[in-house]
Amino acid sequence: MDERHTTAEAHLPIDASEDVGVNPSSAPSIGQLIERRLALKGLAAAGVLGALASMPLGRQAMAQAAGPSSLAFKEIPHSLDTTDHVPEGYERQVMVRWGDRLAADAPAFDPAKLTAAGQVKQFGYNCDFIGYLPLPRGSQNSAHGLLVVNHEYTNSNLMFAGLGSGRTANLKTSKEQAKVELAAHGVSIVEIKRVKGRWQVVANSKYNRRITGQTPMRLSGPAAGHAKLKTSADPTGTRVLGTLNNCAGGVTPWGTLLTAEENFNGYFGGDAAKLPEAEAYKRYGISQNSWYGWASHFDRFNVEKEPNEPHRFGWVVEIDPYEPASTPVKHTGLGRFKHEGAHSIVNKDGRLVVYQGDDQRFDYVYKYVSAAKYDAANPAANSRLLDEGTLFVAQFADDGKVIWMPLVHGQGPLISENGFASQADILINTRKAADLLKATPMDRPEDVEPNPVNGRVYVTLTNNAERKTDQVNKANPRAANAHGHVVEIIPPGNGPADMDHAATEARWDIFLLAGKPGVDAGARYHRATSEHGWLSCPDNCAFDAKGRIWIATDGAPTAADVADGLYAADTTGKGRALTRLFYQAPTGAEVCGPCFTPDGKTVFLAIQHPGEDPGSTFETPSTRWPDFKPGMPPRPSVVAVVRKGGGEIGG
Repeated sequence: MDERHTTAEAHLPIDASEDVGVNPSSAPSIGQLIERRLALKGLAAAGVLGALASMPLGRQAMAQAAGPSSLAFKEIPHSLDTTDHVPEGYERQVMVRWGDRLAADAPAFDPAKLTAAGQVKQFGYNCDFIGYLPLPRGSQNSAHGLLVVNHEYTNSNLMFAGLGSGRTANLKTSKEQAKVELAAHGVSIVEIKRVKGRWQVVANSKYNRRITGQTPMRLSGPAAGHAKLKTSADPTGTRVLGTLNNCAGGVTPWGTLLTAEENFNGYFGGDAAKLPEAEAYKRYGISQNSWYGWASHFDRFNVEKEPNEPHRFGWVVEIDPYEPASTPVKHTGLGRFKHEGAHSIVNKDGRLVVYQGDDQRFDYVYKYVSAAKYDAANPAANSRLLDEGTLFVAQFADDGKVIWMPLVHGQGPLISENGFASQADILINTRKAADLLKATPMDRPEDVEPNPVNGRVYVTLTNNAERKTDQVNKANPRAANAHGHVVEIIPPGNGPADMDHAATEARWDIFLLAGKPGVDAGARYHRATSEHGWLSCPDNCAFDAKGRIWIATDGAPTAADVADGLYAADTTGKGRALTRLFYQAPTGAEVCGPCFTPDGKTVFLAIQHPGEDPGSTFETPSTRWPDFKPGMPPRPSVVAVVRKGGGEIGG
């Protein structure tokens, strides 16, 4: 986020920091590139409809009448209230809530008696990414498996009494409360089983585990051991305590979790501006205006006392859920920035490709390509693929090309004279390296996920209200992109199996432009999209076995006065980009981490920060979802949605 908090920011939710850009780059934005593509075709001065007709999305929207969707569920209406909603013929089950017991000796949840010792044995706060890993390992079992769930951040005002409302409440916590918050961050691993049509948590499972802001971890890859990663507690620069702000993630082909550290900057305090690394701190939004009071309680979060501690966050962390005693690993080869997720695919030549987005206005889209090939017969050896490879950043050219530029020491401007003495320096200050290569500043890149059915890669871009009038174009004719859009990347090749995700060039296209058609200028979908099918602020996405995209939103209540939800659409055929509303969250909540079981008969959703509304407090929250009991605060939870009587989600 920006190096200062403004009055307007004081009431914003914690995750709104992605809306505040810190990138000084002058490279053209995605909006400018869309405009240039129209100009090259002689259409920049044409009307909005004419311009849209020149684009692939516009052509399909006008050529198709009421092209049928393959989705068979009855769409639910837009709403905004205290509970959640699913379509007729479906039911949702609350799987696991903040504070639910994961260990035999965990205390029962009591919001008046929270302790760090108890929280490390309970389900964490503000669930985000979800992965489903079947049991036994390597199987496709859809009735028994492990849920791996991220916990992004904490809302102090909804966890503890007496703190008031808004962001400043987080600065008022005592040391003991801050310890609870540290324990509520990280990851939960939960064994689940479906019995007689109902999902249940397996109590006292050997797999049930919490990874927190205090869990010992190992740093690996080219930056491990670098001087900038050494602290008084770790003079080797290879060991770190905890993972923070775990947003989205991914599951590797060998069955491990990749959890992404996003807005790590908000946990650090102290006057960063007077330190030698001031410029680097600023590029990542680190300032004395911390979101939390942790710096006053723990020296490692005060940059004046431990100036290198921030460099140990902002990485992708690998965790093996099948091995409860395993040590999590922060893989520095994947770069350091505000990672939204890390979605991988095995390329046609056997190499691993990991797609990533840096979730902030005007930041970038990345991919990592391993040097060696994936070995399905030796799962334990595949972790090394994340340490030896090449990180690329994307430039979206005005002719529709994606140019993947390598972030390699000694190439182009990535040299000692520009502050990069080694590859480790590039990985620690990835944003600066990408700036120098003139990567394309995007509108908050969130999930960057390959579709396993059609082979294309979908980039969800949540919004960018800082788009200026000189960036307005006929495909997105708004002075500010309040609602976001979705971009497709098409790797070269003849069909999904032949696509080369490791190639240094690809094509890009627009899948949809979000907002309410007829109200928000530039909003465009399939012509047959209903009055409830439009969406705002696309965030996470997932794909079902038919290749249909399921888009979760974050920010719709503010941008569009409707609840955040889960929308589905075909990605090919006559129903392409015909989005339909499947699920709506309770007030204050976003929907995160959509995840299907292998048989497609259950979709898991993370319902994050219910009750995060202006004026909402522990004592008087805007909702008490999902328990709705007096005195019980809202509880971030994972829900499972199934069809009554069975069957695939979506039909």
